[in-house]
Parts: sequence; C-alpha cells; structure tokens
Amino acid sequence: MKKLSIVIPAYNEAKTIHLILDKIQEVKLVADLHKEVIVVDDCSKDGTLQVLEQYKANNPGLNLSIHAHVKNQGKGAALHTGISKATGEITVIQDADLEYDPHEYNILLDPIVRGVADVVYGSRFMGGNPHRILFFWHSIGNKFLTFLSNMFTNLNLTDMETCYKMFRTEVIQSLKLKEKRFGFEPEVTSKVARVSNIRIYEVGISYYGRTFEEGKKIGWKDGFRAIYCILKYNIFDR
Repeated sequence: MKKLSIVIPAYNEAKTIHLILDKIQEVKLVADLHKEVIVVDDCSKDGTLQVLEQYKANNPGLNLSIHAHVKNQGKGAALHTGISKATGEITVIQDADLEYDPHEYNILLDPIVRGVADVVYGSRFMGGNPHRILFFWHSIGNKFLTFLSNMFTNLNLTDMETCYKMFRTEVIQSLKLKEKRFGFEPEVTSKVARVSNIRIYEVGISYYGRTFEEGKKIGWKDGFRAIYCILKYNIFDR
C-alpha cells in the first residue's frame, strides 16, 4: 500500500489547524495513494496540541500521528522531526495555515508518479492558478533569494522559498539537515541539488497568502538568515 506522508509543522495554529486537516481529508490522491499525516507541534502556547488530539479522536479514519516538542525549536526542527517519522514512499511539506491548498497535491505528485522526478517544487510564481496579491517587497525578497540560491546550485527554480516541496522519501531522509528555523528552505535546496543524478521539477500552484495580522510569521530577519544559509550551505559547509 503506497503512501504519501504529509508533514505539517505547527506553532500556535489552534484556530485553523482543523481546517487544513479537513482539506487534506477531502483530497483523493492519484495512483490510489493513501495518506499519512504527521503533525509536529513545536511547543505551541495556544492549545494547538489539545486541538490536534481532539481532532484525532473525532476522526479515527484519518491516519494522523501527532508529535510534540517539549520546547519551541523552530519550523526547521519540527520538519526534521516530521520527516524522520515519514513511512510513505513520497513526502510533502504542508504548512499548518491556509496559504497552500492540499487539493493541489496531485499536481506535485504527477511527475513523481510518472517516474520522471525525484523532487517537485510548487511555484507561486508560475502557472495560471490564483495568487493573492499582497506585499511587493516580500515578493521581491523571495525572488532575490531564489536568484541567489540558483547562482550557487545552478538550478533555474522560480520559487526556492515555497512551502510545497515534495520528495521521494528516501531522498529527503538521506539529507543531513541542520537548520532549525526558516533556513530550512535554502539548506534543503542546496543539499538536494548536490544529490547525484537528482531529477528536480517545478509546477505552478495557487497561493492564498496571509497578512501579518492574519498570522503570517516570516519577517525581514528571516530573509537575512536565508541569505546566510544560502552562502553557508553552498560555499562553507559543503
């Protein structure tokens, strides 16, 4: 029975975590793939863990496992935990908010299921899907970080910072990842680009971005950290 492992890092998402899990339950995957949902609560202070445990009790048909950090470590650390627990042949990263639509898993799955890709990135900057219009400088920052990353990895990605990254599980579990916060994106891109004979694809996805008032967490300090990580993992820590 082949599975897609869906790894969700969660921090203070008590109000919306059930909505993303509902969306995941609605999705029917291609190739008769089953779903394994792995949520890692990064020591939330708003009762996210209790909400998750209640959701699991109320939805026994969902293959949901919940893991909790005893202290807050960061998004990257939560992803490390979730990735290590994945037992499906394919793994996808899913944020706990509502910016990315699980109904588009099949778009990312297609190149892997057809046997032409090992890694698929979902780009917010290509294709004809809906994109909420938000922050000019945020989009410029994303494009700059992608450009800088591409310079070193020799990839031609359009959206290195996207949440939606899908991997054959053996590929992502073979990487020794270190970044515990938002440096996960440039680090994993740098390291996956160096895997021998890796086949990386990119597909267009929708994006329903949140404002900072609505709970968006990434800021300018994380942008500087991303630059540091691009340089670190492509030059100094190869």
